[in-house]
Amino acid sequence: MKHKRFAISASCRAALLGCCASLALITGTDGARAAATVTFGPDNEESVSIGLGLRTSYDDIQDGAPNGKSGSNDFSLDSLRIYLNASLNSWIKATLNTERTSDGSINILDGYARFEPMPELNLWIGRMLPPSDRSNLDGPYYLSSWLYPGVVSQYPSKFDGRDDGATVWGKLFDKKLVYSVGVFDGHNRIEGASDEGGNLLYAGRVVYNFLDVEDNPAYYESSTYYGSADILTLGAAIQYEPDGVGTAEKRGDYTAFNIDGLFEKKVLNGGAITIEGAYYHYDTGGVVDVAPGFNGADSFANVGGIEQGNAYLISGAFLFPQKVVWGKFQPVLRFQKFDATVLKTTTKQYDGGLNYIIDGHNARVSAVYAYTQNSAAKDAHQFTLGVQLQF
Repeated sequence: MKHKRFAISASCRAALLGCCASLALITGTDGARAAATVTFGPDNEESVSIGLGLRTSYDDIQDGAPNGKSGSNDFSLDSLRIYLNASLNSWIKATLNTERTSDGSINILDGYARFEPMPELNLWIGRMLPPSDRSNLDGPYYLSSWLYPGVVSQYPSKFDGRDDGATVWGKLFDKKLVYSVGVFDGHNRIEGASDEGGNLLYAGRVVYNFLDVEDNPAYYESSTYYGSADILTLGAAIQYEPDGVGTAEKRGDYTAFNIDGLFEKKVLNGGAITIEGAYYHYDTGGVVDVAPGFNGADSFANVGGIEQGNAYLISGAFLFPQKVVWGKFQPVLRFQKFDATVLKTTTKQYDGGLNYIIDGHNARVSAVYAYTQNSAAKDAHQFTLGVQLQF
């Protein structure tokens, strides 16, 4: 996953034409953890890898049809990602990931330069996931449940949790402790909104692995490892932006933090018990934020929509050890709650799902039913059947 133009040397062309370029499986970042790679150059240090991620589903959403009365009965291509990584040498690298949005357009998901001299100290510059909660650092592909927990995970972003900025991160004490600290464009940077003066958003996260290490790329995470490790991890994240919410006339500082934890234990020679929990606090200083489309802002502008409140998440899963044909079954239960303390509304969502795990996060089928209650709206029911593949 190369942010430079380069000419292929004669020796490299000969190697490619002679089919001597090496094809291998490598670890990517925030995408397919295995991707096809071409390595070239005199010392075999320069490389380019490509991967593909796909999520497609059938959804039956109550009153979701165009007439507003019938179930939606929709087939959707929820996500189509191309993962690209490139290395100039062992410590100068770059990442480019794309995402297909619901309107069919292809957009830049990630695009950042990577300076990675050592595991303890690295610098990324560009568009990326800021330090935030476990769910956002999982992304949809590495959650235990099919549906993203949008009721509770509400850190602001330009696109799919991303923002433009820079992050310093590293892994210390035999990778037991993972830290990430960054500065980003942030929220409401538009005329008439609270941050028309251009303040930056500051973000940080620290994680400690008490048992086996979550050996993911960089500071990314997963919500289940399907029994490949014994996990007990606690993490905490914080974000702050002066004048981050509201209008230019009535603005408030934005502060948010969360604490999250993951426990997974191997059982019954191939099975696993998984428990995940999180608490969130979002503070706007009592200011009501502008709407997301404020002053003509498009969906990529990172404008509006932040609510002050407290949120909670708890989920549990059990991976059966027996293999049934190609894979194993994993039932998942999850509860989310958001209490908006200024708008005085409460949202609850109950999920019950069943995953069929064929090849970890790279091949799975999921069925999930979600029931949502909102004190200011009617109850909602949704059934989803999804297929996820990564290459």
